[in-house]
Amino acid sequence: MNKQSGVPQQLPLGVSLRDDATFDNFYLSPEDPNRQVVAALQGFAAGSLPEQLIYLWGEEGSGVSHLLQSACQSAEDSGRSFQYLPLGELLPMDPAVILDGLEEVELLCIDGMHQLEGQPQWQTALFHLFNRVRDAGGQMLLGARRSPRGLELELADLASRLQWGLTFQLQPLNDNDKLAALRQRSRRRGFDLPEDVALYILHRAPRHTGALFACLEQLDRASLMAKRKITIPFVKEVLKI
Repeated sequence: MNKQSGVPQQLPLGVSLRDDATFDNFYLSPEDPNRQVVAALQGFAAGSLPEQLIYLWGEEGSGVSHLLQSACQSAEDSGRSFQYLPLGELLPMDPAVILDGLEEVELLCIDGMHQLEGQPQWQTALFHLFNRVRDAGGQMLLGARRSPRGLELELADLASRLQWGLTFQLQPLNDNDKLAALRQRSRRRGFDLPEDVALYILHRAPRHTGALFACLEQLDRASLMAKRKITIPFVKEVLKI
């Protein structure tokens, strides 16, 4: 894997990582129960945690995809080979082609495991990939919206494999933490989001953090183009909320 224009590119599949998906950019409050999870993933991505499989799950917007991509960015920074597979984009393709040779990658991150339900061909292909990765001594980080036991998979052997490693559940942010996360993300983007504006967005936009951060990104772009500060009237104008 290499970088072009500062963005990690995974050329074989044409899948790229968001450049803002880093561990440092993942909001953690002082007493956040997710701190232990993130610390484990950092060690795993760097190759210092002697586990072959981690299964990470959480509800939509909890940050599962962000952390899988963060692990890939961290692996690259550590000089390790990696591949990020967003199953939602890849399911229409032939799994035999997509998964061929991936056991040679040091860190394989597969996102959207819950989308394997009703996909027996993909389930079988992934089962065989699991075995190849295990034999090659590689590591796999899996992401999903449900726990391993909560998935309804036709292939029992794959369901069993998913329970072999460590399983972590990401806890969703409460409203106070979402507000703090929004303001932290804005500062990292180079501007300060006033608290009243952040509250306005939080109470009117979709509630999960992925959607909130997408609103913030849209506002940032619009603000730069219009050369205007982000105020409540500007938010109403741009987001129509």
